[in-house]
Amino acid sequence: MRILFASGKGGAGKTTVTAGMARVWPRSFVLADADVEAPDLRLFLPHSFAEKTQVEIEVPRAVNVKCDGCGKCLEICQFHAIARLGGRIVFFPDMCHGCGGCFAVCEPHAIVAGTRLLGEVHLGTALNTVPFLEGRTRIGEPMTPPVIRALLKAAEKTAFDRHADLIVDAPPGVSCPVMTAVQHADAVVLVADPTPFGLSDFLLAHIAVRASGLPVAVVINRSGQEEAAQSEAALRAYCEKTGLFLAGALPFDREMAKANAENRNDAPLSDEWTQRFKAVSEALLTVFTEETCHA
Repeated sequence: MRILFASGKGGAGKTTVTAGMARVWPRSFVLADADVEAPDLRLFLPHSFAEKTQVEIEVPRAVNVKCDGCGKCLEICQFHAIARLGGRIVFFPDMCHGCGGCFAVCEPHAIVAGTRLLGEVHLGTALNTVPFLEGRTRIGEPMTPPVIRALLKAAEKTAFDRHADLIVDAPPGVSCPVMTAVQHADAVVLVADPTPFGLSDFLLAHIAVRASGLPVAVVINRSGQEEAAQSEAALRAYCEKTGLFLAGALPFDREMAKANAENRNDAPLSDEWTQRFKAVSEALLTVFTEETCHA
């Protein structure tokens, strides 16, 4: 079973909840951080990385003497990565999305291919024994989905080989990176921030994820704040109205926030927080079953 922990916004607590699940998950599992632009799950857990692989795409680099200047490659490119300058065809590889259209329409096969490095997939362990994979985009690289796909393909193989679950920390938001990760999930947990902005972004996230047809559960993070009581009430009412399963509500805790800020990733969870996360994991496993996740 592949469970994706997502949120409609950054800062909702998605990674905190994912790390908590990693400490208490009752079944064999593999852990993956798909927030490839800013991977930080490793900051919450003791970990080590042993190897890495590069993620590249094929891009056009130049044309050879066969080029007849027809411009078909220029016409098909939707990302303005090809231009005609001074009568010559010129490529801008950093703008290319690797669709391959230019290669396909070039009848004289005049385009010279190259590669562009997008990022890396790091493989190691967390909590001493849990297989842990992390994706990292190259600094300045705007295209993240290929890195996410490469990461999750490797993570899925590791989980399959071990007959284990796959727990994934998704990118924040509702854009292409998140929806790429959703395509590799059997179920989604939306971590909700019970504030006015958090509620608005949560609703957008639910609309986006709902279109996938996957089972969805909700965890409210930083629950019980007096100043956010109205937003939290609206969030709970929405879950009830739409039939969203509320797997738990984790309270705001300054000591927990301080421990995270001080990077105490080697310290064990308190008994109180261990029980809270266990309750959430047990609730999730009651609603995410082989039947509901592969319906």
